[in-house]
Amino acid sequence: MRAAWRGPGRERDLVVQSLKAAVAAVIAWLVGGVWMGDPLALMAPWVALVLVQATVYSSLVQGARQFGAICVGALLASGAQALTGDTTWALALSVPVLMLLANWPRFGDQGIYAATTALFTLAAGTVSLSGVGHRIGQAALGAVIGVAVNALILPPIHLRDVRENLAALAREVGDVLHTVAADLREGEWDAQTAAGWLGSSAGLEHRVEALHSARRWSQESLRLTYAPLRALHRVPHGAALPPVEEDERFGRITGHVTALTRALAVSVDDNRTPAPPEGRALRSYARMLELIGDACRVQAESLREGSLHGRPDDETEKALRELHEELQDRLRAHAREGAAHTAVLGTLLLQAENLWAETMPDGEGQ
Repeated sequence: MRAAWRGPGRERDLVVQSLKAAVAAVIAWLVGGVWMGDPLALMAPWVALVLVQATVYSSLVQGARQFGAICVGALLASGAQALTGDTTWALALSVPVLMLLANWPRFGDQGIYAATTALFTLAAGTVSLSGVGHRIGQAALGAVIGVAVNALILPPIHLRDVRENLAALAREVGDVLHTVAADLREGEWDAQTAAGWLGSSAGLEHRVEALHSARRWSQESLRLTYAPLRALHRVPHGAALPPVEEDERFGRITGHVTALTRALAVSVDDNRTPAPPEGRALRSYARMLELIGDACRVQAESLREGSLHGRPDDETEKALRELHEELQDRLRAHAREGAAHTAVLGTLLLQAENLWAETMPDGEGQ
């Protein structure tokens, strides 16, 4: 609640969706229990409550699945009651079958409502055709109210999630590169330090997965929320949604960071031949990673502010070019001294070039 009060974000979205679900349940109860005078109007608010989903599209899909499950549960329970004439035997006959049907993929995660509807139907007492139709009608009423509340009251449009996840990924890439650069500059790093870098790069992979998930949610949230409904959207549309190509670009950057940290981990493995670069070459390489990390942080701030064109200044790009030339000279010098240091330095330089190319994709400065 404190985070929701401070400003827009995921927490405020969760608060809004939770309150909308409560409002939908209250409206369904007022309509079914108060206005229509139904003393057993539990079905309508129950269905309305669970149908305020993260997107309008998912509300409709889940509503159709849940309504189908409710119909199956009510009909099968009624048939079992009519066949056995006893509530206990009807439960024993219908619930196992309905629990198996709950796993049917067409029901999605709504299949369990078939069994719970059977329990409600049989526990209510005498089962009749009119009673079953009444409960199905209440379920339909709740579904209509839940979907309508979700669509008409601040319909959820998850555009912010893509931008926030992309900005967070860019910032975390910059943080990992700065951490690696600082450890290399100090010169006292070992297999344990390299294992920490690998753990950080694995965290970047999880962030990429979160970004892909947010992209799917954003695309789904725009379905069925056209024209007048978008006038009621929860987040501003002024800032353009970052294109899918940005997701792919930072996915490649994450892959290059992972390859870089793996190469460093191999270089300090006592069971491997390659050896890490030393002295000035290592310090120059650390500075290069630091500057690329700065570029990622600049892009993170740019994304957070609604822009897609954050770039480092000319001095940073000039320094990168000079460091690149210096490291190439060092690589040629290492080649004359032996293969052990040359193999690692060449691999590290290649990964740094890949990072540089993806961080500044128009190729300027290379």
